[in-house]
Parts: sequence; structure tokens; C-alpha cells
Amino acid sequence: MTSTERTDVLVVGSGFGGAIAAYHLAAGGARVVVLERGPWLGAQDFEHDFKLGSSYTRAFDFVVGDGMSVLGGNCVGGGSVVYFAAMPRAPRFVFERHGTIGRRMWPASVSRDTLDPWYDRVAESIPVTTQDWNDVTYAGGLWAAACDHSGRTANPVPVAIDNAKCVNCNWMMAGCRFDAKRSLLTNYLPAALAHGAQIRPLHEVQRIERNHDGSYRVHYDLIDEEDYRIRYDGGAIDAKIVVLAAGAGATPVILQRSEATLGAMPHAVGRYFSGNGERLNTAVLNEDRVRDVLGLSRGDGLAYAANQIGKGPTVANWDRLDGSLPEFTRYSLEQLYFPPGLGTILAQVADAAPGESTWFGVKKKEMLRRWQSWLIIFQMIEDANEGVFGPPPAKGNADRVSQQMLGVGRLKYDPAETTLRAWAMADAEVKEILERDGLATVTAWTNDVIGAYTVHPLSSCRIGDDPATSALDDRNELRGHPGIFVTDGSAVPGALTVNPAMTIAALAERAIPGIVRAAQDRGVDVTYGAPAPDGGTSGRRGVADLLPSLTRR
Repeated sequence: MTSTERTDVLVVGSGFGGAIAAYHLAAGGARVVVLERGPWLGAQDFEHDFKLGSSYTRAFDFVVGDGMSVLGGNCVGGGSVVYFAAMPRAPRFVFERHGTIGRRMWPASVSRDTLDPWYDRVAESIPVTTQDWNDVTYAGGLWAAACDHSGRTANPVPVAIDNAKCVNCNWMMAGCRFDAKRSLLTNYLPAALAHGAQIRPLHEVQRIERNHDGSYRVHYDLIDEEDYRIRYDGGAIDAKIVVLAAGAGATPVILQRSEATLGAMPHAVGRYFSGNGERLNTAVLNEDRVRDVLGLSRGDGLAYAANQIGKGPTVANWDRLDGSLPEFTRYSLEQLYFPPGLGTILAQVADAAPGESTWFGVKKKEMLRRWQSWLIIFQMIEDANEGVFGPPPAKGNADRVSQQMLGVGRLKYDPAETTLRAWAMADAEVKEILERDGLATVTAWTNDVIGAYTVHPLSSCRIGDDPATSALDDRNELRGHPGIFVTDGSAVPGALTVNPAMTIAALAERAIPGIVRAAQDRGVDVTYGAPAPDGGTSGRRGVADLLPSLTRR
């Protein structure tokens, strides 16, 4: 007989939900093991290119579904390594949304007021900078000037960036060589390691089973570090508490595959997926109009030419984030950088004739000839949580079709009429802003190739008060499976109309006291109350009054 490894807490995934759980539980005295599917890359490993086999393709996971494709992180640190560090808090009205279920989606215990102290805890651990106009890229400034010209407002986006370290190298999406981006590699994860947590890269969790004593056995495969299609025999780890934080595209798949050994899953596991209402528009700018209408000049004979395109979303239009507006008509518009390869492939031609292709051909070639003067605008609307995961693949969250990055998943997404109308409304506003006085020609990215797409998957195992429409209770525990918690983006009930990282992290922070209490009840010697990773304690004091409701038995 071979013995199975044992630990107090097993965390699946090392993004925001996993890293925060690992730190607090390890700092509280629990034995913690983190299993991460992707590689462990450090600042020295992040390459300034978009070549296959580089850090770029090693650190991303791109899964093509039926009607929806998902781009996420695949490395230690998860999405925090490859995100643009935009950290806004969700608008107040988000927490009152009903969506399509006829009642408030969020638990009664969660509102902007009750979540604000947890937002503060995150901001203490991952310092968030309120940018001023001196920090904004030229592309962001152009978007702001166009908004102003059309009678709208624009504001710099709050970000988790150390401006003193940032060299504006324009490679933010492929990881940060200078540790200027405050990814989880710079705060929660090193703090978890300092308290004894173990982080194991290239370990992909396949399923969970319940042991006779009420603990759980987590089975994993080992993944080849160069070719993610190659698997090696893994093993199993027994844990008293399991925290799932593999991402909204993988956490429900693990639970679906585990149903045979865990028992029936809540109805909402793998349902109500949201792409955060995301959509992209491409504007090809007219240099003369940018100069003559907006009065912009770089001082080198060019008005724009996509200068400094590589920094993240620096400026957003939030005029439609008004709680008095009807649901499904509220959205934000952000200037965003996206790698030229995907951008040039998926951008549509604006003036294609009926029946003519919008994404290749002579007109597309002419569009690309003017590609040096382009701008991408990122929309985040209120979608209808239409996504549903089909039966899971035999292994992993997708069938891998390339050495790295690319897979085919089981997500089906058929946009509801409310979602389509919201996208059309946001599309029209982008055109109104950027096509005014001939500034640009705007087209939405085509859905013909990969369907809708998201970089912020949410809601596939969401929290809520209604067992029929939520997989988790209001403390992030999986219904019917005590001791299993979900703390990643899949726990967020619906689209947020802004970048979700700050909200995912705040909900994870909020879940920790309940996880600690559950661990204590299972015999783990652990306490709650660790300071921020850098030793700050103001956030801890700020949530003290909220603890009794989260640690109830």
C-alpha cells in the first residue's frame, strides 16, 4: 500500500481567490498546499515578445467554446500576472441587480456598503493607485479627448501599479519584468510562502472525492512544462478543507467531473456563466482629423500613430454607470491595449458589402495598411448569465489542441436579447464618440471566428441566497458539500460593468473568516486575523465588526 499525502487545506489555483486564501490560512497556522496548473514564472522569465513558446503563450489559457471563448491566466499568480492591473470597485447598483431570475442575484448580506471594508483590506495588501493625467498613456489621452469632444467625460482608471518602478515598456500583458505591476507574485504569494505554504506548479487537479472521515481526497495530474498536452501520473492529497480557485472556466469543470465521487452538485454548478458583458471595438484613426479636430500632436509630425499602446486600460468613460438607468442599459467604455496579432485578425472591416467577408480580403488588407493608427475600446455591459458548461472533458478544463495556450472547452453561450441590445447600445456610443467629425472608423470585433470572448469569466459557481440559482451560500461554501469553498471569479453572481479583479479579491477576503471557522470545526489549529502581507493592520480593524456574521456555526 502507498500512503496518501495529507494537509489541512488544499487550495486549487493561485490567482486572486487562491493566493488570498493560501496566505490567510497559512498565516493563521494551517498547513496549506497550493496546486497550480501552470508554470511558475518570475520577473526574469517574462519575455518582450509574442512568439509561440515564450512566456506569453506559457502564461495564458485560451479556451474556445460554443459561442464564447475565454482568455485567462495559466501560471502561478493566475490572472494577476497577465491582467492590466485595473482595480476599480463595482458600482453600487451592481449589487441590486436581478438579472433574469426575478430576484436580487447577490446574497442579502453582500452590498457595496458591506463589501467596502473588504475592498479596503485588498487595497492595503495590493496598493491601488489613483492615476492622474501625467500617468496616462497617449492612447488614453486620445480617448479622453474624444470623449470630451463628444460632450462626455473620461477618467483615469485606478490601478495596481508602482509608478516609481514602471518604465512604460508596453509589455504589461505578458507579465512585468520590473515588478512594477502589483501582481500576486509581489504580495500575497510570497507572504504565504513565508508562512509555510507550499506552491506546486504544473499540477492540474482532475477531481475530488469524499473520504469516510469527512475529509476530501484531491486527485491531480502532472503537466509537462513545455507541452501542456502531455500528462504524467500525478497523485492525490487528503485535506480537511478544499478551496477551489481554478477560475470560472475550470472550477465548475472540476466539480462536474467530481460528481460521481462527491455526490450530486448544486444545480447552479456550471450554469449562469457570465463573460462580464465584454466586447471590443476597433477604431482606425484619421491622423489629420486627430490633429485638426482634437488638436493633438506628439511633436514629431504625427498626431497619434498608436503611441504607447502597450500599457493597460488607463482611461475609462463611466457616464453610463448610473444606478437610475434600467438594468441592461448600463456599461463602461475603456481604452484598452490588445496584442496586435489577435487585434488584426479579429477586427472587422467597416464598409463591407452584403455577403462580403468583414475580417479578410482586399478591404481588410487596406484597413491593416492603416493599422499604425488604431485604438481599441473595451465594453463591459450587464449580460444575462447565459453560459452553460456541458459534460466535462476526460481531463482538464479543455481538450488541448496546441502545445500551449489553446484548447476546446465545453462552454455554450447563446446571447440573450437583453445582452445583444446592450452590446448594440454600447457599440453605437463608441461610434458616436469616435466617428464624430471624421475622427475614426469604428467596427466591433467579429464574432464570426470564435464567438463572444471574455478576459474576465465570472459566475459559473456563484454565491447567493436561493439554492436553485446559486451554487454557494453567502460564505462561499459549496451547497451540500461542507468544507469545500469557492473563492475565484466563478463566485461572483453576475457582470460588474467594470474590471472585476478588485471585487473577486474582496469577496475572497470576505470568505476567509468562514473558511477558518470551518477548518477549526474540522480540527485544524488555525486562527483568523493576519495583517496585510506587508504588516498593515488598518484593514483588519475595519472588518472586525463583520466577523460574527461570517463565523456563525
